Amino acid sequence: MTAQPHISVLPHEVLVLAGERGGLVVDATLGAGGHSSLLLAASTGRTLLGIDRDPVALAIAKERLAEFGDRVQYAHAAFSDIEAVLPEDAAPAIILADLGVSSMQFDDGQRGFSFRTEAPLDMRMNQSGERDTAGELIERFPERELADLFYRYGEERHSRKIAARIVETRRMTPIRTTTQLAELIAEAYPQRERYGRIHPATKCFQALRIAVNDELGDLERFLAVAPGLLAPGGILEIITFHSLEDRIVKHAFRDYVAHGGFSLATKKAILPTEEECEQNSRSRSAKLRGLIRAGTN
Repeated sequence: MTAQPHISVLPHEVLVLAGERGGLVVDATLGAGGHSSLLLAASTGRTLLGIDRDPVALAIAKERLAEFGDRVQYAHAAFSDIEAVLPEDAAPAIILADLGVSSMQFDDGQRGFSFRTEAPLDMRMNQSGERDTAGELIERFPERELADLFYRYGEERHSRKIAARIVETRRMTPIRTTTQLAELIAEAYPQRERYGRIHPATKCFQALRIAVNDELGDLERFLAVAPGLLAPGGILEIITFHSLEDRIVKHAFRDYVAHGGFSLATKKAILPTEEECEQNSRSRSAKLRGLIRAGTN
């Protein structure tokens, strides 16, 4: 298997926050292993547990990280299952979570994450799992639930019109492909708004992906346990890509600090530089936050 092209966002910033901490690194959303390879290369005193729910991503990461040999272990699991897959009595010095869908998943047209190519409406990060596909949600949800989903998880202003258009269409013909759904969403938009910088279907596709994979629920479950797993002086680094994720992380970090035993790595979220945004357009919406456990590593 040949590793797919993938550019990790905020790589320098992740390394800076990690500092000189040695010991166990848990990359809770391993992906192609980009961040992990940098963290391992920066310190021979680090070992890694790489977690990912996508078996395709795990296979690619194993190739990329093969040079580090037995310093790396892997777990096929959701990042919210970090406590269950962490070795007994292990206390990570660094926990990293790079949220959302990866470039590899977007670029694989048959996964259904993107409307740039025609594909089945899947959107499951773990296709061997038992979750409903995006197509099944589109087929099954009542109009009001569809509208609520698009508004809550996509912050889509035209959610009611889009839901009505979908329900009207599916009475006559099944909605099975990404391009079919994207066209329906665009048709529900006011004509003057159909040709802006962002495609009309973008927010609804985000909403469906979040719902299919329970991304926000996973994030809340992860945040409930991950900080408590850190070694004294350890750091939790989280990269978010939209306001819904960032809001949850920001409030959770503030709560941990307020209850004592933790501090923020930075007062504000770290953003990509203009240079990085030019080189990797997908980094534009990225935000990095860090939470440090009290004590000495």
